Amino acid sequence: MISSIAELISDRIGAMPASERRAAQTLIANYPLIGLKTVAEFSTAAGVSSPTILRFVARLGFQNYPEFQSALQDELAAQLQSPATRTLNPASSGGAVSPMLEATLDNMRETFRHLSERQLADIAATLAHRRGKTFLIGGRFTDPLARYMAAHLAIVQPDVYHLAGQEGIWRDRLIDMGKRDVLVIFDIRRYQDSLVRFAETAHQRGVHIVLFTDQWLSPIARFARHVIAGRTAVPSAWDSSAALFVVAETLIGAVTRQLETDGAKRIRELESLR
Repeated sequence: MISSIAELISDRIGAMPASERRAAQTLIANYPLIGLKTVAEFSTAAGVSSPTILRFVARLGFQNYPEFQSALQDELAAQLQSPATRTLNPASSGGAVSPMLEATLDNMRETFRHLSERQLADIAATLAHRRGKTFLIGGRFTDPLARYMAAHLAIVQPDVYHLAGQEGIWRDRLIDMGKRDVLVIFDIRRYQDSLVRFAETAHQRGVHIVLFTDQWLSPIARFARHVIAGRTAVPSAWDSSAALFVVAETLIGAVTRQLETDGAKRIRELESLR
């Protein structure tokens, strides 16, 4: 299975010198468009030299800059696909469950292959904070994941809120968000403009953003402190959120363990109120 450039960066950024890390961070913050510009324009945006950009591209495994750009163009085309353009020919799919199951399992394996234990631990620590509030929200098809995660986190710690309803209702909650708070956002292709606007405003208020997205990266990645890029493509007109769901459950378990004493006490008190 071919890795996206964002996944390659995640795998290799730890071995990059500082100048190449700046190139990587600039690309992620403007993914994928900055990489479609000339080497000179990319280097200027990153504040590094043109040879640094070429070394960065080579470290990702590309023979040259045009090959790197071709891969980004393929990813951009994949980002823009809709269910209509992904509708399969029935004859090619065979109507079997097996290809869907295998693709879903592959998505889970690939998602966790590019997600380090350290990254999971850092995100769990962010979610287990005790100083501020935690808000969760998702898009048209991913909001059930946000609601599911919020329901669990609210049991083991206070001040956890799922943002539901119309965009105006979410924006009203911005007044309650500040530098001590965390906003968890689920956003996969086709990325939701209202979520991007909301994330940008929350970022301007100093809110720590944790983004669950796909391998092609929602534009919200430029505002996020932590990005979980899960595999979502399956042999279907629809993307699958199964891998992101498993990551969410993994983090729910990790947060529960980190809050073991306080969480257990809170669970006992909740049970006594039933």
